[in-house]
Amino acid sequence: MSDISIIGTGNMARAIGARATAGGSTVEVMGRDQAKATDLAKALGGGATTGEWGATPAGDIVILALLYEGVVPVVAEYGDALAGKIIVDISNPFNATFDGLAHREETSIAQEAAKAAPASAGVVKAFNTVFRHVLEKGRPDVFIAGDDARAKARVETFIESLGLRPLDVGGLNMAHWLEGAGVLTMGLAHHGVGNFDFSLGTTELPG
Repeated sequence: MSDISIIGTGNMARAIGARATAGGSTVEVMGRDQAKATDLAKALGGGATTGEWGATPAGDIVILALLYEGVVPVVAEYGDALAGKIIVDISNPFNATFDGLAHREETSIAQEAAKAAPASAGVVKAFNTVFRHVLEKGRPDVFIAGDDARAKARVETFIESLGLRPLDVGGLNMAHWLEGAGVLTMGLAHHGVGNFDFSLGTTELPG
């Protein structure tokens, strides 16, 4: 099983943390608000602990369960504390009307985080196409992107320990398109599907 640290104390931190503890992973919670981090660790159970904000995360896999505008600043703030870590960005940079990306360049929050991270860290995009309650109750596919093969393999193993299927979409440049797929889920939720009780996935035809 994996040792993971979750930076963030919101709904996705809770959902991923709950599946991780259930899957046998060791979980550390880190948040600017120490009381919230402590409360979340207690709620997760399974021996989950609380780390000090800005300190070196205990987990080899560090999940950034943050709003998109906080991801790059937090990676920069942690700095060398993330050296050698696998950093997982789960954010969606939606614009104000949820029908486009907040950034207009062909980049992604994950790619910008990689620029701010230590060279020895591996950055992976994952979980951004899954709504929180679907992650809690369902078995969605989890698309991942990254340039570091070792980091992706570790994240795939972690996702499998959650009882989910990881699907590799390619290098970290594909994180831009995963963020676009996040926009697609919002369009489907408001139009074609009409609710948030779904996730994107793949169907393989029999050979």
